[in-house]
Amino acid sequence: MTTIHVETDAPYDVHVGRGILVDRLQESLGGVQRLLVVHQPAMARIADHLKESLDVEVLLAEVPDAEAGKRIEVAQFLWQIMGQADFTRTDAVLGLGGGAVTDLAGFVAATWLRGVRVLQVPTSVLGMVDAAVGGKTGINTEQGKNLVGAFHHPAAVIADLELVDSLPRNELLTGFAEIVKAGFIADPRILDLLEHHRDASTDPTTPEFAEVVARSIDVKARVVANDFREAGEREFLNYGHTLGHAIEHNERYRWRHGAAVSIGMVFAAELSRLAGRLPERVVDRHREILGSLELPMTYPVGRWQSLLASMRKDKKTRGSMLRFVVLDDVAKPRILEGPDEGLLFMAYQSLAD
Repeated sequence: MTTIHVETDAPYDVHVGRGILVDRLQESLGGVQRLLVVHQPAMARIADHLKESLDVEVLLAEVPDAEAGKRIEVAQFLWQIMGQADFTRTDAVLGLGGGAVTDLAGFVAATWLRGVRVLQVPTSVLGMVDAAVGGKTGINTEQGKNLVGAFHHPAAVIADLELVDSLPRNELLTGFAEIVKAGFIADPRILDLLEHHRDASTDPTTPEFAEVVARSIDVKARVVANDFREAGEREFLNYGHTLGHAIEHNERYRWRHGAAVSIGMVFAAELSRLAGRLPERVVDRHREILGSLELPMTYPVGRWQSLLASMRKDKKTRGSMLRFVVLDDVAKPRILEGPDEGLLFMAYQSLAD
């Protein structure tokens, strides 16, 4: 097992290993009297197992899959359960599922009584390396993704790698978009592992898989420790996300987050190259790695204007000025402010099908 310490004003640990769920969770529940386990339908068996195994009173709440669960109506449903159960600050919420569930559970915990404890048990690659770590919570609105949310540290994160053993191959690989992102913005070793040991790195039973997951979590932990409220360096974690979130919005959140971010990273790399910052070999490296993981890298040519409109609502935008995370090289991210719209369109043309 690997434990990654996140050093913030409310420090916590992220535990990564196999078969660690109940023991690590029980250790993290000191002082908790009741636990609301928020889970997706596919996690019902595991939620029942936690109810039987933990030494606290457990309430279960099933929510819709993926982005359908990140709606205000679902949050209201959970608040109602907590209100009827007289939830107090000695109680806690647990997010059991993919990134959408951990976002939702964190948001509900942050807003109930202005903040009760939340613990995260991500069951997807995306959840483990990104959504469950860092304390950003949120729900979606008709206007865009994650526009309503709060910063709220988890009390602990338990990434039990056994929970992703049964994921369909395409869903497992979709989560790797965030691992690739961590490699390009901060940790070249991740890219090396994916290039030279792809099969082992994408097999949940191997040491290579555990390493790329732990390294990706460590990238986020280090950034969050330096910039919890996204005032500077933390924005680099949004590499590929400006266009990615626009695609998700235009697709009415029917796309997997990782698929949209994969296209967004190709766009950001092309934008970096066109701005005279990034060597073409690094752009090619994006395509080679993402292609080897069977992640999408193109989007229909006629969608540009609607994507541009969605990007103007992105949370990184300042006033009317669009801002993008770009690269000067591997592990050298920076912010590009107010790029010419012609440059943006040229970058998009390079990936449009």
